[in-house]
Amino acid sequence: METRRTTGKASSLRWQILRQALLRRPPPHIPEEDQSETSIKSISRKTTRGFNLIPCQLVEQNDAVAVEETNVSDDHPRPREARLCYTLPIEGAPTLFLTQRVEERADLSDFEICNRYNVDNTGLVCHWPSEEVLAYFCLSHADMFRSKRVIELGSGYGLAGLVTAAITGAVEVVISDGNPQVVDYIQRNIDANSGAFGATRVSSKTLHWDQEEISNISNAFDFIIASDCTFFKEFHNGLARIIRFLLKKEGPSEAIFLSPKRGNSLDKFLETIKQNALSFSVTENYNAEVWKHHQAFMHGKDSWPSYEKDHCYPLLVRITI
Repeated sequence: METRRTTGKASSLRWQILRQALLRRPPPHIPEEDQSETSIKSISRKTTRGFNLIPCQLVEQNDAVAVEETNVSDDHPRPREARLCYTLPIEGAPTLFLTQRVEERADLSDFEICNRYNVDNTGLVCHWPSEEVLAYFCLSHADMFRSKRVIELGSGYGLAGLVTAAITGAVEVVISDGNPQVVDYIQRNIDANSGAFGATRVSSKTLHWDQEEISNISNAFDFIIASDCTFFKEFHNGLARIIRFLLKKEGPSEAIFLSPKRGNSLDKFLETIKQNALSFSVTENYNAEVWKHHQAFMHGKDSWPSYEKDHCYPLLVRITI
């Protein structure tokens, strides 16, 4: 990703937050001897055992063997991908493995794809904190999703969808994104964890929110889940439209969003929700554990440099037809 000088604009702040997320905690690695010849190489860096971002009790990123960082040069380039291992805090729960990029830059080809499909590339660069909070929310409310059909929008690497598929006993989980590069990663992560889903059907899907020809999933889902998908205002109309299109009309159904305010972005999205005759509620304090970490970040008691509530703390938004 290109380095930008920080300004007061929300877009610049978003990229600043992203850069801090990348630099704050290097992802743990899986040692090369534990991987097949076709799997990715682990990140060559000493890692610290700990929990990732917020909330701390969502998933534990296990580092295996600590490896000293090597000099980065043409002969020893830094690996572009890392395989992260997540241990869920439930007895008997499966371990999940996610492949993601670790470079803090974007290639020209990334932007060409973004322009071609009218999507952003933020799902490629890291797990956004809101995604982890969403995964924790689904983990904490597993019974809500039991025997239900669930679709995640703007999934990035798919952590929340994978957790939902592995833990909740949902009938079906579709993990979607509008960026085909991101969907390739989602499918790789589904394949890597296929043994963790039991009887739950799990699939990836390229889904653009302005897409027209998707009649096979019209009004098919009990739940939509999404995190940090309301920042770009030009996508608000499409997002509101796809919510109405996907949710079941008969019986209870809802979309569960976890999104920071980010200036007036969330407020503008909620205005669009009203205009599309959808109902919503917004909750600030929806989980004691998440709130505890938020308060610690606000008072500088935990390590998140430049933490700002407006741009970092995800509010719980529940949307119904």
